[in-house]
Amino acid sequence: MYVHIGSNRMIRASQIVGIFDLDGEITTRDTREFLRRIDGAGRAELAGDDLPRSAVLICGERGAADEAPSDSVIYSRLTTQSLIRRAE
Repeated sequence: MYVHIGSNRMIRASQIVGIFDLDGEITTRDTREFLRRIDGAGRAELAGDDLPRSAVLICGERGAADEAPSDSVIYSRLTTQSLIRRAE
């Protein structure tokens, strides 16, 4: 099953690790640090041009047998509630 996360972007539901709310203030230092590292590593992208309201953490497909899947974040303009309903 695929989940539409905004701006004509579809991802496999099986790849979604978590959906995080960006509305309001991100209060935990760990979350801010994680997103900063993902952004710095070039593994984050924006689905659309609007201000992001949620972050979708996805785990990519495995490449070679000994290669770990890569995690990435896609920022979406949709709310976490909308994305969760679409994934169900």
